[in-house]
This record gives sequence, structure tokens and C-alpha cells, in this order.
Amino acid sequence: MKKVLVGMSGGIDSSVAALLVKRAGYEVEGITMLIWAKDSPYPMPASANSCYNPNKEEELPEIERICKEIGMKHHVVDVSSLYESTVLENFRNEYMNGRTPNPCIWCNTKIKFGAMLDEARKILDFDYFATGHYARIEKGENGRYQLLKAVDLKKDQSYFLSRLTQEQLSQTLFPLGGITKDEVRKIDEEAGFHEPGQRESQDFYGGDYTDLLDVKDRKGKIILLDNGKTLGYHKGFWHYTIGQRKGLGIAYSEPLYVVKLDSKINTVVVATEGYTRQKRVYLKDIAWVGEECFNPDMIYSSKIRSTSPGSASKAYISEKGPVLEFVEDVKAATPGQSAVVYDGDRVIASALIDSSDK
Repeated sequence: MKKVLVGMSGGIDSSVAALLVKRAGYEVEGITMLIWAKDSPYPMPASANSCYNPNKEEELPEIERICKEIGMKHHVVDVSSLYESTVLENFRNEYMNGRTPNPCIWCNTKIKFGAMLDEARKILDFDYFATGHYARIEKGENGRYQLLKAVDLKKDQSYFLSRLTQEQLSQTLFPLGGITKDEVRKIDEEAGFHEPGQRESQDFYGGDYTDLLDVKDRKGKIILLDNGKTLGYHKGFWHYTIGQRKGLGIAYSEPLYVVKLDSKINTVVVATEGYTRQKRVYLKDIAWVGEECFNPDMIYSSKIRSTSPGSASKAYISEKGPVLEFVEDVKAATPGQSAVVYDGDRVIASALIDSSDK
């Protein structure tokens, strides 16, 4: 009998995923990772329901209860030092260089589907790893494992999983990928794991991201792109993101948006809405998923942020590296964020946005 290790957060999705794997006839055990260091200098997140939170150990009895009801052993691994050196260090470096990272993508490939499983293999033998993510995996005709969008598109998490390697995909199960969230809630209620209306887990840190940067405020200029005029001052460029309109604290005849963050001179550059639109997005650190190259003649659907529905684009390799050329301009392509290229439901590749132009 094949053994499956299931990532258990204590929430509805991971609990139902474990139950479905058990019902499918696998031998099942659960695992929970601790990512908050006991001596962490960071403040408690505003939301107790966030992923990066010191209270995970307090949730362990509840997780163990659910595992016992399903009939599986439960294990705990502490990967807080690796999380600090990998995810948070990348997060800080990106922000302090004027880029906006996506720590959830980094955590998935480096920690949840990486370091955590490496630690688990020191004490366990298992054939597959399963989670409560909403996505699907299939073996493609080209011999590669394909990462596909979930059936429930409102819950689809393929964007956040888009840097998983072929080896990781080959050893992963997503039991919830083919069903809807409503169906998952129904299964959970019937099993009695949680009370109806159980809260969902939120972003990775339920508070001001700048709390994690460990940097003191530093006065800098807010400059208008058109003429270089100083319109006001700020407390640090890292408090802003590309495309931001609200909270700038400046007055102008038209709405202004953040279009550039200059980390070297601590400057926030703003401009009118037209300057937020781009035709081409240049990529770096590409991770090939469904294919090993782009078809320059194909029109793909590319997402430049997790909430994007996807925009029609061509994708090709130029002298500058990988490029997305959009049929219609996209707004606020943000350096550091991930761009994920789809062919229908299939993830072709994932990469980091490096720059953009008209």
C-alpha cells in the first residue's frame, strides 16, 4: 500500500484532503510545520489567522484531534530557521531593493514542498505528499507533469504553486483540485471536523509587511515623473508598491500612482494613470513547468499578479531574456512579483518580473 504524507494546517482544506486520501485507500500520516522561531524579533501579526504566526503550536492539539478522527499518525517538524534564512531573507532583500516579492510562492517551492519534506524523510518513508491546495496534476503527452488550474476557479491556487519542479509535482497529490469549495465544506461538516462557518487562513502575514523588514523609517522625496518636481515626502520607499494610488499623502490635479521605487536614493516616483500601463514585461529566473520553451506563435494567458484573471500575450525569448508581449496593455507590472504563463488551464512557466516598458 502506498503511503501519503498530508500537510496539516488544522483548517478545512487540509483536513478534507487528508480524509479523501484516506478514503482512496492510501496509508496516510499527517505533518505540520512550524515556521515561527521561538526567539523571533517580529511583532505578533494583526490577524491571528495568518500563516506566519507564533500560535501554530497552540493549534497542535486541534490538529492532532482531527488526525486521530481520520485514523492517522501526526508529526511536527520545526523549519523556522530555514524559513527565516530562505523566505524572510528573500522577502527583505527584495523589498529593500525596490521590488515586491511573493513569499507564498517562495515558501511553497522552498519550504512546504522542499525543506519540510526533506526533514520528514529523516524520520519517515512515504510515496506521496498531499495538501489542501486547489490545483490539479496530470502527466502530459510530452512526458512532463502538468500543473493545472483547479475545477473551482474562484479557489484556484496554481499561481502560488507555479514554481514546483517536475520532481515535486511527480510526488504530489492535490485531492481538492477536482471539486468545489462548497463540496469541501460539506464534507468537512459531515465529518464534524469544524463548526460551520470556520474561518479561512489568510495571507502569509496578517499585518503591515514592513514590520518584517527590521528597518527604521527614513525620510525621502515623492517625485512627479513628468518634471521631477517634489510633491511631498515619505518615511521610506519600502512602504509603497507599484501601482499604489491611495495613501500617498500628496495633492495633485489628477489621481497619481506609484510607478517607480528607487531604493538607492530612497525616492518614490509617481505619475498619472497612463504611465502605469505596459505592453511588454521582461522576466528573469524562469521555471519551466508544462513545457521547456515558449511557442512564439501561440497566444497565452499570462497572470502578472495572483488576482489577475489572465491577459492575452505572446511569450518568447529575446536578447534581454524571456518576454511577455501583451495584446492589450496591462497595468502596474510590478518587479519582484511572479508572472505565470498559461495555455488554457495548464501552467507553462513561472518567472519573476524584472522590468517593463511601453
